[in-house]
Amino acid sequence: MLLPLTLRLIVLCALLWLAVFDIRFRRLPTKAVLAIGALFFIEALFVRMPLGDVLQHVLLALGVFLFCALLFAANLLGGGDAKLAAVIFLWAGLRLWMPALTLISVIGTLVSLISLATKRMNPEHRSTSMRVLAMFSGARGVPYGVALALGGGTVIVLPVLLSMFLTR
Repeated sequence: MLLPLTLRLIVLCALLWLAVFDIRFRRLPTKAVLAIGALFFIEALFVRMPLGDVLQHVLLALGVFLFCALLFAANLLGGGDAKLAAVIFLWAGLRLWMPALTLISVIGTLVSLISLATKRMNPEHRSTSMRVLAMFSGARGVPYGVALALGGGTVIVLPVLLSMFLTR
């Protein structure tokens, strides 16, 4: 049980790093997203996930990626966001896709509202907290990777933590 938790905490740390990166630069590095996806397969091997279950996770991720690719083509979502969404749902699988979608949607709404509210903020503000808040400015686009990282990270880590504490 320790290795799956360790892997998922590494994934969570990587997702939090991606969230910060998205806030600062409005992009999500593909190599980091792919590494998070690769960790799913490492865990699947370690816990001896049945091949049918792995295939279900992969098919869900593929479906999410195709849907997000359509949103990208319509200029409604960034390419990095599309890739990250697929990886999040690779981890979530059919059992947790709805909680993942719900959390990502709620957090995404909050991030979008903050981006709208800070659209005209001066990034050169004297106050550090105001400068940080201005980094969310919708003038540079909405950093939706934040919602994917926080919502997805919660769905990835929480089940393992709960199972550890509930089985004691």
